[in-house]
Amino acid sequence: MNIYDMTYDDLVDYFKTINLKSYRAKQLYDWLYVKRINNFKDITNIKKEIIEKLDNDYYFGKIEIVKRESDELVHKYLLKLGDGNTIEAVLMEHDYGKSLCISSEVGCNMGCKFCESGRIKKIRDVTAGEMVEEILVIEKDLKIRISHIVIMGIGEPFDNYNNICKFIEIVNNSNGINIGSRHITVSTCGIVPKIYEFSKFPYQVNLAISLHAPNDKLRNSLMPINKAYNLKELMESIDYYIKETNRRVTFEYIMLSDINDTYECAMELARLLKGKNCYVNLIPYNETENIGYKRSSKEKILKFYDTLKKNNISVTIRREFGSRISAACGQLKTTKEGL
Repeated sequence: MNIYDMTYDDLVDYFKTINLKSYRAKQLYDWLYVKRINNFKDITNIKKEIIEKLDNDYYFGKIEIVKRESDELVHKYLLKLGDGNTIEAVLMEHDYGKSLCISSEVGCNMGCKFCESGRIKKIRDVTAGEMVEEILVIEKDLKIRISHIVIMGIGEPFDNYNNICKFIEIVNNSNGINIGSRHITVSTCGIVPKIYEFSKFPYQVNLAISLHAPNDKLRNSLMPINKAYNLKELMESIDYYIKETNRRVTFEYIMLSDINDTYECAMELARLLKGKNCYVNLIPYNETENIGYKRSSKEKILKFYDTLKKNNISVTIRREFGSRISAACGQLKTTKEGL
């Protein structure tokens, strides 16, 4: 088993099964995530026979960097997993820290019409350990420490729910990578049963909803998930989540020229979200050569923004990163085709 798939509690239980004290888990986490070893034989404060058992029971993951492309304040990585499949991750440098957008699946089955990632059907889940490795290999390559994680790369996180939850538990642990739960954001296109389940998740991470349309007819045409869970069901699950967690929800809204950027859409969106503890993140669309949608004009985006503001909806316009190297929202792929 990949050692990076092991939570701290998993290792406590493991050491107990071989009649060792639980503090061994803290020692091992320190070697893995503070000293950053990649060979059990480098451990110096654990007995040789224990190291040999670890070496027999676990292995170190084998994610490799295939290619890195860099632009101003952004780095895009093509990463090869141990079985040869590839994913992409994007490191963005903000004034508040360094944020990594990670992938949670190889491919994606959600089929959102405006997204490059959905053009390749899901091949498999990315494991919790592989998501951890996305952080480790990029930190090592850039000689940095990542402060924020957004699970918004290739894949639908709630379609890989158990691995996502395990990943968050691993990276949040204070003995390891120690990324604060409020510095972690999970994005979903709207898998309603998992939103209810996530409301019970014991870590105060941020939830973002890929909304992109204010009514069912338009959302059905853009996002097939809406045919399974319509806006009424989605909003009911969000209301429940907010009530249970007392946390604000982000609604992501990609601005598509002459599709969802009209004044009427802005007013519908304002009515849909009225009174909710939320804010809207308007995202200028990142055009790709394989998809025909076009970006809304700056004037339309600002008018949409003003309409929401005037209707008492908290709203921001997302700062753009990486569109020149196809590293921006909706542009990630799973193959070398995009590089």
